[in-house]
Amino acid sequence: MANVIFYICRLNKKFMNKIKIGVLREEKSPIDKRVPLTPLICAELMRKYAHLEIYVQPSKIRCYEDSEYTAFGVPLKEDLSNCDILMGVKEVPKDLLLKNKKYFFFSHTIKKQAHNIKLMHTLIEKKIQMIDYETLTDKNHNRIIGFGRYAGIVGAYNGILGYGKKYDLFQLKPANLCRDRAEMENELKRVKLPNIKIALTGGGRVANGAIETLSALRIRKVTPEEFLMASFREPVYCQLNPRDYVERKNDHNFDLQDFFAHPEHFESVFPKYAKATDIFISAHFWDPRAPKMFELSDIKEQDFHISVIADITCDINGSVPTTIRSTSIDKPFYGYNIKEDKEDLPFNKDTICIMAVDNLPCELPRDASDDFGKDLMERVLPSIINEDKDGIIDRASICKEGKLTPAFEYLSDYAMG
Repeated sequence: MANVIFYICRLNKKFMNKIKIGVLREEKSPIDKRVPLTPLICAELMRKYAHLEIYVQPSKIRCYEDSEYTAFGVPLKEDLSNCDILMGVKEVPKDLLLKNKKYFFFSHTIKKQAHNIKLMHTLIEKKIQMIDYETLTDKNHNRIIGFGRYAGIVGAYNGILGYGKKYDLFQLKPANLCRDRAEMENELKRVKLPNIKIALTGGGRVANGAIETLSALRIRKVTPEEFLMASFREPVYCQLNPRDYVERKNDHNFDLQDFFAHPEHFESVFPKYAKATDIFISAHFWDPRAPKMFELSDIKEQDFHISVIADITCDINGSVPTTIRSTSIDKPFYGYNIKEDKEDLPFNKDTICIMAVDNLPCELPRDASDDFGKDLMERVLPSIINEDKDGIIDRASICKEGKLTPAFEYLSDYAMG
């Protein structure tokens, strides 16, 4: 009997200790319309967890209107100071950060980004527990959440849009002017591609998102060997993994673990694909120690065939050397002048059309937010609301109680300097 009473007391205590989550209004400029939790997901969470309360800061710019939240029974609240956990998407302005709170957002600090050094200082000074979505990993240190899938979906769409404009083949509505992904994919029905070849690099979420768009176009996938050797009467694409586009310098072989550990030991063989490619969709992770996909000297060769590059990863002066700057949603393209090695108009004859939008998921904010929120609900929030048994939150915490956590002590000069 005593054990039953003890259990009931513990259960009551658990449900008496309410957890309050506040969904922040995005304040950074340029404005981001995405949300971490959609109205429906908020409602599902509060139904599932009786001791959870969610409040949403009013906003006139987010992709889900205030009325959509209230329709699902989610209350609006300007002052979120009584919330235990505060969730946004982009960086929270340092003067709006509340002391001693637990924050979730993309902080852009873990690579010692110079523009956010003051933000990092403030996180420490205000004794905030900072959980960056980028640092949320499973026990094998694999990322468990992100917007990469929609970066790939939109990036591939933009690549097709750019090709259509360059050769005056078709006109597509920009993704950001579509209400949602369904309307964007309906736009693809306008597309009739000639028998071009599309090379896609990468094997993660971003690349898989790009494949979803290519699949919506019913573009056939071929092997790298077929891509290089065969001719087709229809558009095709191939997916290239590291073993396809790099080889070891000393023996021309490939070993994945060696490539991960010592990418500087490898050289690119991608130029052979550039001779057969019309559209290049770059969706791979690039280590700065690794070789570039091609050199600027390669694009001057007569047989360099790429005319449109959708650089989804958007590493400036990185693996794709023609990516000399990022582009915006409103102006997604620029041209790289082959003869003069400089920026030019995107659709000129002697230019490669470059798409390098660095916030692609923002073009379909409702769909991207829904996808992100579902991952957050399934993979992260159970560790917030219940015990963090797998250490997901603990591993992802950059700082806590005015100190860097052990895994992020490498930021000490950045955070304390």
